[in-house]
Amino acid sequence: MGLFSRNKPKIKVQAARKEGFSGWLKCSGCHELIHDRDLAANLCCCPKCNHHYRLPAIERIKSLTDPDSFVPLYESVVSTDVLNFVDTESYRSRLEAARAKSSSNEGVSCGVARLNGLPIALGVLDFDFMGGSMGSVVGERVTRLIEQSAAERLPLIIVSASGGARMQESIFSLMQMAKTSAALARLDDAGVPYISVLTNPTSGGVTASFASLGDIIIAEPKALICFAGPRVIEQTIQAKLPPEAQHSEFLVEHGLIDCIVPRGQLRQSLIQFISLLSPQANKSGPDDAGGEVFPELSSSLEEFLSHAKERHGSKMRTGS
Repeated sequence: MGLFSRNKPKIKVQAARKEGFSGWLKCSGCHELIHDRDLAANLCCCPKCNHHYRLPAIERIKSLTDPDSFVPLYESVVSTDVLNFVDTESYRSRLEAARAKSSSNEGVSCGVARLNGLPIALGVLDFDFMGGSMGSVVGERVTRLIEQSAAERLPLIIVSASGGARMQESIFSLMQMAKTSAALARLDDAGVPYISVLTNPTSGGVTASFASLGDIIIAEPKALICFAGPRVIEQTIQAKLPPEAQHSEFLVEHGLIDCIVPRGQLRQSLIQFISLLSPQANKSGPDDAGGEVFPELSSSLEEFLSHAKERHGSKMRTGS
């Protein structure tokens, strides 16, 4: 087959920093020089223009949860090559390379933690692991996390960063869309809040399933959020998309997502959302007590939740 037998494209990818790397980088957003030390201290956001770079899953977990509170779950559930799939190399070797490259052993890290003292269930997709693609194990871990959230009545937060379904698993991967969506329907019946956070990029089967089913859907600035990428769509419809189409600013204007929250404000915003959706939340927690933690959004939160209750009726997740 021509798709798998042709030579690999001759694209040079710098897998590691060159010797003598001084630490200075040219920002992709403002094109100014920044030091990687300053970038790391600012949650991988440019300190000059706030351009959001990808944040590794382990750093994402640290930025959102109380110190040393995250307890990983389902780590023994890992992918296997059930189809003996081979393209330019075997799926088995791709998995081994991904585990060596990433700090995770799969495309999602799931666990329980505390956010401002409140117990939560947290899932974070890892783009460094095969592009955060959703295979059968990613779907299984996410589904188990949803079910544990419902059973223990823990508010659920899932942070997505994904290129979509994992092609090496074929139908096994596609089935995860239905499985995770069905689990979220049961979570809805249980009256437990679910907040979905979309980062750059969130696409394919992840967008078409659990990433788009939150009670509140948050996105980071300028995140690419789509099912098919802009190039694929333009080739299909033979027309150019509007500028910034499929990015979070465009999507919040057209109602696909609820709000855009810069990374530095995400933790505090999640605390506020959970306190409004979950009666058992401690609204004056130990670290973030008092004040309007997200003032540009706070004035509209009650109105937003009122509309959400009207949409969902008696099933709105108030915890009652």
